[in-house]
Amino acid sequence: MGARNASTILLAVLFIQGCSSPAQPPDTPPAPPQKTVFDPLTQDIDKARGVQNTVDQQAESTRRNLDSQERGDAPQ
Repeated sequence: MGARNASTILLAVLFIQGCSSPAQPPDTPPAPPQKTVFDPLTQDIDKARGVQNTVDQQAESTRRNLDSQERGDAPQ
């Protein structure tokens, strides 16, 4: 029974060691992102988000001006 327990413990330790990631020094800079086939698509999405933000800002400005005119305030 002693050999079975020892081999079980040994296998468990080896399994844990095998699954653990190697320690990296903290000074290692992260790897730069690699180019993929999706880069043009993600750039288009980022551009569309920027356009949507501009449209949202203009709509908010128009809404504020309209609200102030409805209240009789001076236009901004």
